[in-house]
Parts: sequence; structure tokens; C-alpha cells
Amino acid sequence: MHFTGILDSRLLMPDSPPPSRFAALLKKLTCLRSAPRELWIIYAAYVLENIAYKCGAGNVIRLWLHSDLGFSHMEASGWIATWSAIMTLIIVLVGSLTDAMGIRRTFLLGFFVCLVARCVMFLTISRWIVLPFGLYLQAVGMALMVPVMIAGVKKFSNAAQRSIAFSLYYALMNLGYAIGDGIFDRVRGSEAPGVWVLSCCGRTFGSIDFSRLPFGLGENGHWVMPVLGMELTSYRALIFLGAVFTVPGLLLVWFFLRDGVEMTEDGVTVTPRPTTTDSGLSWIATLWATCEETAAKTVSIFAGLWRQPAFHRFLVFMTLVVGVRMIFFQLTFTFPAYGILELGPGAPFAHITGMLNSVMILVLVPICGVLTQKVSAYRMVMVGSLISALSVFFIALPPHWFQPLADGWLGKVIVHDWLGVAGRVNPVYISTFIFIVFLSIGEALWSPRLYEYSAAIAPHGQEASYMALSMLPYFGGKLAAGALSGWLLKEFCPETGPRHAEIMWLVVGCMALITPVGAYVFRKHIQVHEDGRAEDA
Repeated sequence: MHFTGILDSRLLMPDSPPPSRFAALLKKLTCLRSAPRELWIIYAAYVLENIAYKCGAGNVIRLWLHSDLGFSHMEASGWIATWSAIMTLIIVLVGSLTDAMGIRRTFLLGFFVCLVARCVMFLTISRWIVLPFGLYLQAVGMALMVPVMIAGVKKFSNAAQRSIAFSLYYALMNLGYAIGDGIFDRVRGSEAPGVWVLSCCGRTFGSIDFSRLPFGLGENGHWVMPVLGMELTSYRALIFLGAVFTVPGLLLVWFFLRDGVEMTEDGVTVTPRPTTTDSGLSWIATLWATCEETAAKTVSIFAGLWRQPAFHRFLVFMTLVVGVRMIFFQLTFTFPAYGILELGPGAPFAHITGMLNSVMILVLVPICGVLTQKVSAYRMVMVGSLISALSVFFIALPPHWFQPLADGWLGKVIVHDWLGVAGRVNPVYISTFIFIVFLSIGEALWSPRLYEYSAAIAPHGQEASYMALSMLPYFGGKLAAGALSGWLLKEFCPETGPRHAEIMWLVVGCMALITPVGAYVFRKHIQVHEDGRAEDA
């Protein structure tokens, strides 16, 4: 009877079409409409912080240490390596702090620490003030915000929304980086924006004066702050802009992010944090107790993980991935100094190394995800990392090999039309452009699937521990990358004397090949079964 009823109901509606793919896609894209406002605050704060990172850290750190603080490239590399390693280590350890303080308080602490650090970095050049209370303090602030942002996206979305919520999170990360790279080039460039006149249909509605902003300063220019009258170098002006972009994120969280909000399968729930009549230091006592308990559990879990063969395979895999990650470390630590020496002061290379990469990732990641969803994550990491590693060899080739392309239509479109650089095209622009295009294609294939494979290899119930400890190989990798950066510049790309920059990038490319070659050689030992996908032979 039940079976007949089903048949009858289908016969009564023979013309009911299945939902179209477009409708299904539209439903996925609009599923975040029911998310609480806190999710959108997280997104806005994330974009602002990524812009601030690109201005106040990122590309500018080496240039600031070298030009403003007077460190050699070798000395600057030591500070960069320590700074980067400290940030990575704190990210691993900061989970208990977030649990004890809550998302809002941790956010506020992170933004406040970053704001203080960035202000110190542009207000003074005294090494013994600016290094501990500026550079290293900023590492602490940024490390506080990375895990809390990820936790916030998860908490403010339900199971049906989570996939699109994290996809949008990844996209907005690249949007913030692209804007920050654009600002980095505009400040260091020679063209000032001037006054923009707002007009339409022959009518003028007003004007905006950008001439007092720190744009078009040149590589070694100076800018006088309108109110304080303080003179800042180009790099300190960039750090000042990083502090400026920190303020709206801080205000957004302070005034609009509520405590105790969570998106459940039944809708948005708000559970205010309990208030006490005790001393205002009571939450610190709670924080300390929670940290002690979490530390004990972490030690116990970590000791247990070392007894698991799966964890050994996982660490080997993540250590191999450090090879291809070296490309991105060197793009941040080494390329700015290299770009200025090879392309000249004020060269807008961040448009290629940063903006182009971010935009391509923004477009390619969802496309690659759809087209390769039936391919194992392990194979995608092998293939994608191979493409990314081989891409480095384009800038390891002699630049004059690219001169015909530089003198043709490609050079005109990229350098003259897009970057606005006049004169004969330097072939390094072309080799860098091709390098970044192939790097981005490879990254779009392997980077998102890396986290999928990490989740697949982790035993059920221990995914969080595995993901937190996945940062440990990066801790060593960033220490090595920072130190290697200074040595490469000193040996192959010095400020004076003959340069052999192709050898520098050849070294980086060979190190990047460790990932695909190692993944292939050790595939029988570290690859695990992925549901719905066949293992590679």
C-alpha cells in the first residue's frame, strides 16, 4: 500500500522537473542570509586585518628593517625568522586562550595588541623599543586573531552553511591581500593621486583631496603627517596605514560583535556570558585555570599521538609540504629586496606577486574544486605542488630569454597598460608574470586539498589536535626560510657588485621540488584511503 501510494503521487505530478543546477547553486550561495551579523563582522574584520598585515608587516618588514633600522640583509633575516616563528608557535598554543576568554574578548585583545605594536613601529626607530614592543608584539597580536577568526566562522555558521562560509572566508582573505598589495605599490610609486573630482552628467558634486595621503612617495621618500607634523619614511608610512586599517576592525568588534552568539541547526542562539559580582580579575583566574587544564590535556594528547603510526605519517607529509611553502616564504621575505634591485626603486612588482596571485586563486579555487572533486586529495597535492615548484624555474632562467616577449604585445599589455611603467620593458616583469601564473594554477590545485587530506589522515575525534600540530613543521620551516633569505640575498643578489639572482631562485625551486618528489617516493607509506576515491598506484 505504501509503495502504491508513492507511485500514485509521482503519477499525479509527471511534469514536476528536478531542481536545476543553477537553482541549487543559488540556494547554496544564499544560505548565509540566515547567519547572524557576527559572521559578517568577522568577514569585514578579516579583510581589514589582511590589508593591515600587507601594509604593516608582510612585504614591508625586510625593507623597514634594512632601510629604517639600518640592519644588513643578513641581520634582518634573523629578526624576520624569529618574528615569523614566534607567530606560528603562538598560533599553535592560543586555542586555550580563546576558549577561556571567548571570541569577542580574544578579538579585542588581538586588535588592541596589533594597534599598539603598529603605532610603536611607525612612531620610533629606536631598535630596543621598536623590536620587542613593535615587531614582536605585532606577531603576538596577529597570532591571537588567526585561530579566533577560524573559530568564529565555524561558530557563526551551521552545518549547511559551513562549506560556503569557509569558501567565502578564503576568498575574502585573498581580497584583503590584493588590496594591501595595491596600497604597497601605490605608496612606493612615484605617482601621487591628487584631487578626484566627483561629477556626473556635466554636474560637479564635489571633490576628494588625496594629495595629503602617503601615496606616490617613492622608494625612499618622506611624508609629513597632517596633524602630528611627524616626518615618516615610505616604509613607516606603510606601517602607519596598517595601524589605520586596524582601527575600524577594532571598532566593529567592540560595538557590534555580541558575546555568546552561536548559529545552530535550529537558528541563532544568544547565551550571554555570566556576570559576577566578584573582582574584575575573576575572568583572569578562570583563564589561568582553563589554560592549566588545557595544557595538561595537550601534553597528554601529544604524548598519545606519538604512539600512533598515523601521526608519524602525518608529520612526514606536513614536513614535505614545507618545501613548496618555501616559495611563498621567499616571496614575502626575499622578493621585495630582489624586485627593487632588479626592477628599480618604486617598481610595482606587488601587483604581480601579490594581486595577480590573489585574484587568480579567487577565481580558480572553486573551479578546480568542482572539476577535481573525484580525484584524491593526495594526488592533487602531488600534481599541484609539482606545477608550483616548476613555476619558480621561470625566474631562474636568464632574463634576456624573455626579452622578445617583453618587446612584444605581452610586455605592452602587462607593463605599459596594466602597471603603467614607461620605457623599454624589463624582461624580469615577464618572467615574474609567467612564474606567478603557473604558481597560482598549482596553488589552486593543492592548497585547498591539503587541509582535506590532513582531516582524512587524522583519527576520528582528533582532527583538531592534528590540525593544530600541523603548524609545527612550519615553525621550523619559517626559521629556516628567514635565515635562508638573508644568505641568498647576500650571496646572489647583493646591493653592490655582480648579481646572480637566477641561482638564488634555482635554489628555491629545487627546495620546492622536495614536496612533489617526496610525496611520490613515500606515497605507499604516507597515503591513506579517502572515502569515495581510489588510492593512487
